[in-house]
Amino acid sequence: MKNQNKTQVAVTGLKIKTSTVLLAAAVIALITPSAATAGPKSDHRGGAAGRRDHEHGGRNENHNGGRGKRSEGGDRHHREAPTATLLVSGLEGSQGSTVGPDGALYVTENLEGRIWRVDPETGQVTTFASGLPAGLFGIGNGGVVDVAFIGKTAYALVTGVASDSGGTSVVGIYRMDGPASFTVLADIGEFNLLNPPTIPFHFDLPTGFQFAIETYRGGFLVTDANLNRVLRVTLDGEISVFIDFDNIVPTGLAVFAETVLMAEGGPDPHTPQTGKVVSFGPKSPTATEVASGVPFLVEVEFGGGGRLYALSIGTFDPITDFAVPDTGALVKVNGDGTLTVVMDGLDQPTSLEFIGDDAYVVTLTGEIWRIDDL
Repeated sequence: MKNQNKTQVAVTGLKIKTSTVLLAAAVIALITPSAATAGPKSDHRGGAAGRRDHEHGGRNENHNGGRGKRSEGGDRHHREAPTATLLVSGLEGSQGSTVGPDGALYVTENLEGRIWRVDPETGQVTTFASGLPAGLFGIGNGGVVDVAFIGKTAYALVTGVASDSGGTSVVGIYRMDGPASFTVLADIGEFNLLNPPTIPFHFDLPTGFQFAIETYRGGFLVTDANLNRVLRVTLDGEISVFIDFDNIVPTGLAVFAETVLMAEGGPDPHTPQTGKVVSFGPKSPTATEVASGVPFLVEVEFGGGGRLYALSIGTFDPITDFAVPDTGALVKVNGDGTLTVVMDGLDQPTSLEFIGDDAYVVTLTGEIWRIDDL
């Protein structure tokens, strides 16, 4: 990666490649019925940044959470716009997340090599796993960056810790065997060293820089934002290239049957036109655009009723080479290929989960926000 000493997420300034396929029609058909119910764009009173100024009751400096106050009192089901509540703060480099088999949130903390369990109602935070390789260059620059479950077993995605980053640990998928014990399931770094990209472009880390992990057909898909591709990994640790791209920065993943939805950050300078959601399948040589129009997308997720949402980390600043604080947004994917802002003012959000009609947004700045009434 460029400028390893910067506090930034892995997608910054990386070079990749672009593609297209025939699955977009099916995906658009899936999301079109919900397009008419797209949530209204919030003003800053409803945005996370604005509510952070007023809802200190939602903060918990000891990581014990607690629901913050809701604005515009009354029954939540009668509100016209979603509201944001700060559920947790004070985490150290939170980045990836998932909903576990027990219905709780599981969030990675790269600075400490830890996975947190978060009660989605109370915000109570407890350590689920620790002792994983920590990031070497600050928040958002490697270590444990995402987590997924198959059954009751958790699998952690670890990146940016091998010798090409100045570390001595394995880049890959770690199976959690206990609260402080694990087994390397797949050495993705070694695979990448032996199987470099076949499409010529510049990259900085031969072991790659992985961003997200998603379960798929009994195994996993992993995005690599430095080597410009998605890998498939089986539970036996077998690794293969699922699909590769050009300069588009692959980030978050969601799966519907065998169709894969993926967010693209887009090449520098991450303009709105290059932030996209695309789709592809197991036999797709290229990917098809589903929607675009918001910069620096880092996540895509299905919400209640099968509605598709995406997450923008914010407006790209070429001077800092990163997203401007408090410019992130939760957006809804419409059937006509557009994106509607549902909640803006988010501070460098990186991961999104849904439990019922509520969205949970994890930020690089160590916060978890609950957005109600979606």
